[in-house]
Amino acid sequence: MSQRYASFREFYPYYLSEHSDRTCRRLHFIGSASVLGVLGAVIAGALSPWWLLSLPLIGYGFAWVGHFFFEKNRPATFTYPLYSLIGDWVMFKDMLIGRIRF
Repeated sequence: MSQRYASFREFYPYYLSEHSDRTCRRLHFIGSASVLGVLGAVIAGALSPWWLLSLPLIGYGFAWVGHFFFEKNRPATFTYPLYSLIGDWVMFKDMLIGRIRF
């Protein structure tokens, strides 16, 4: 993982290769959807703004369980934090529209 990527476009194929396990992808999807749900509930006033502090734990918690227990690799977040965050949301969108198998 010592390669450096000049753009997200170069990074995304690598990111997808680190998410070949279907359960890992599903856990990423659940984490991202939960982040959106909590964010929406805070905006709607159904949850206290303190819940915003839980968003990293919710999002990364599901993803890291997927990596450590199913994919059996080290999350790219540790080496490429910004590209990985972007990758999470692009993969979420790609799963929603059917470009990536859920």
